Amino acid sequence: MAGHSQFANIKHRKNAQDVKRAKIFTKITREIITAVKQGGEDPDGNPRLRTAMLAARFANIPKDRVEAAITRANSTNEGDNYEEMRYEGYGPAGVAFIVEALTDNRNRTASDVRSAFTKYNGSLGETGSVSFIFEKKGLLEFSSLKVSEDQFLEAALEAGAEDIEVFEDKFIAYTAADELAMVRNKLATNYGDPEAAKITFLPLTFTDIDDIEVAEKLMKFIDILEDLDDVQNVIGNFRFSDQVMGALK
Repeated sequence: MAGHSQFANIKHRKNAQDVKRAKIFTKITREIITAVKQGGEDPDGNPRLRTAMLAARFANIPKDRVEAAITRANSTNEGDNYEEMRYEGYGPAGVAFIVEALTDNRNRTASDVRSAFTKYNGSLGETGSVSFIFEKKGLLEFSSLKVSEDQFLEAALEAGAEDIEVFEDKFIAYTAADELAMVRNKLATNYGDPEAAKITFLPLTFTDIDDIEVAEKLMKFIDILEDLDDVQNVIGNFRFSDQVMGALK
């Protein structure tokens, strides 16, 4: 089980009523602006924008704010030119991390990310220093309210998914990176648009965590990173034991 999926599931249970809406809005707005600048404002011809707009819908971002973000993307405002950055390093317990960001100030973002790693006795490395531990994959998330587990497993595999994770409230299907759109379209025919659809990184090897204090430290470290406005995604190669998962729930 991928570390970031475990972490997301725990956070959902513990903080479902305490979502930091303003930061979520900021991150999704940046993604919309970047998607429009790269691929145009037609979501049918711009998969990245379509995914960002879906994320906005599920985050209950008002339609007028989405439209305003698209308008901003088409303006000449240099302040809306976000650069995609990726940071790699080792965090608590020697866990390898990839941190993806959208920033209009790379020096600020690098400083903030480095500070988080330093605070938790981690270290940032050069590009490629940990990415060899991961492989790029497509990720699709569907609510378990839409379909039974058996139906989804069969449908996802028939659509071309390579692996599936099952949680109490959702299913996650993983695909080859270049087949994400194809699998998404096939599943959407029967189950509607996914709640998330993106390219991510999955660990090839794991750092097993069976100590609750270490697990809590990892979660705090990830929280600090995700709390940064510039940071979009945090992926680690940790894997919690069943005992730790039970204690964190």
